[in-house]
Amino acid sequence: MTLILLLAALVLLGWGFYRSRSLGKLGVLAWLQSLVLITPWLLLFGLIGVGMVPNIAVILLLIVLSTGLYIFLGNRLRALANNQASSPPSPSPLAPTPAAETDASVEGKPSPPDVSPAPTSEPKSQPSTRPESIPVPAEDLQAMQGVFGIDTFFATKTTPFQDGVIFEGNLRGQATVVHQTLSEKLTAVLSDRYRLFLVENTDSKPVVIVLPSSRDPKRLSTLQKAFSLALALATLGSCVFTAATLRSFNLAEHPERVGEAWPIGLGIFTILMVHEIGHQVMAHRRQVQLSWPFFFPALQIGSFGAFNRFESLLPNRNVLFDVALAGPAAGGIFSLGLLLVGFSLSNPNSLFQVPSAFFQGSILVGSLAQIALHGSLQDALVAVHPFVIMGWMGLVITALNLIPAGQLDGGRMVQAVYGRKVAGRSTVVTLIVLAIASLVNPLALYWAIIILFLQRDLERPSLDELSEPDDTRAALALLALFLMVAVLIPLTPSLAGRLGIGG
Repeated sequence: MTLILLLAALVLLGWGFYRSRSLGKLGVLAWLQSLVLITPWLLLFGLIGVGMVPNIAVILLLIVLSTGLYIFLGNRLRALANNQASSPPSPSPLAPTPAAETDASVEGKPSPPDVSPAPTSEPKSQPSTRPESIPVPAEDLQAMQGVFGIDTFFATKTTPFQDGVIFEGNLRGQATVVHQTLSEKLTAVLSDRYRLFLVENTDSKPVVIVLPSSRDPKRLSTLQKAFSLALALATLGSCVFTAATLRSFNLAEHPERVGEAWPIGLGIFTILMVHEIGHQVMAHRRQVQLSWPFFFPALQIGSFGAFNRFESLLPNRNVLFDVALAGPAAGGIFSLGLLLVGFSLSNPNSLFQVPSAFFQGSILVGSLAQIALHGSLQDALVAVHPFVIMGWMGLVITALNLIPAGQLDGGRMVQAVYGRKVAGRSTVVTLIVLAIASLVNPLALYWAIIILFLQRDLERPSLDELSEPDDTRAALALLALFLMVAVLIPLTPSLAGRLGIGG
């Protein structure tokens, strides 16, 4: 499996280079970014694939260096792109001006009449009649037209959309600055009655969408909050039930032994709470509202994590990424700390006696166990501290939520960094991979069903959907996804034997 993934990564890199050449220097720099960031992981999995134990310190150093080089190349890439954008080729004398551009028809519908902007102190276009289908009062539409200008967004076409309006036209400046300017102007003339979105249409061209504030996300009702609390209690119970299974007894048949399972179950539930607290703290810091979590009980591992939704509009994709990453970062670091402390506390008298094959279930955990426990992994049974079990469970739950699909943390991160199109494709690919994996592990099937019915939809667009996160966030996203793979991908028995894991 490891070798297959390694070969697949090499094929994707080669295919990426082939496609990037047609984009010139910008394309090659973008490809180099991906190469420098993935190189340490290719080296790690390549060494493991041939049965060699890599030096973790060297791998960590390479990861740090490659991340720094990734950010450096990203800055060069952005600078080159800005230079090219600031010096466009001279237009032909016969080229039409933006005001004279021909409107394209809406797909499947006739093109509505133009409504040209009338900005103050700017030249005005030919007046046009207001389409009767625009679901906005005439005075509000006129005020919206007045916020546009030649130096921000030159609107050439107006189209009704839901309860608001789509303005098609030409973006004249950086998306962040333009969105802030237009939003401030719209608030000045129409107060907080409308929200202005700067997004891409299906043709990847920037458009402005104005929707009434009545369409803002709604807060949870009292009944929904009660349901959230009920799921939290059910999840605490499933964590305790899982802990009893790990202690080799059935809690339903021996409820009097609940005291033996309670500490471990509470430990697993604590990891879940740390994960959710990470989300809430970052949401508060970024001044957005996040709902109460809805936990998913699971008897196999205690819980699949939790689902929450944003109760306010997100200003940009940076905020989406930060809130999405904060939970896995908090829960993952806490789980990894428990795992490492558990390894250091493990001794022949430890509470759990687990089969050595237990450590073949994860490349990351197996590698750490090989370093920490050394020769004891050759025995049929390995004595480990309960923190090892809790930390491993926490890492698995964190990794499941980092899967790049829908509104999972991983899906939100992919949407923030790479956009909605890539996020939609990654969701489809993830569901296919989980369906295939379910032939070996039923846990994948349960998680795929949850994603398919509850979390397959993407997060709603940010107010400024055009401004992309910086390279540091992109590097953190790839790091999180690689760690997810390292936790979930198991070692084959033959490879584990070469690494000294198992008899």
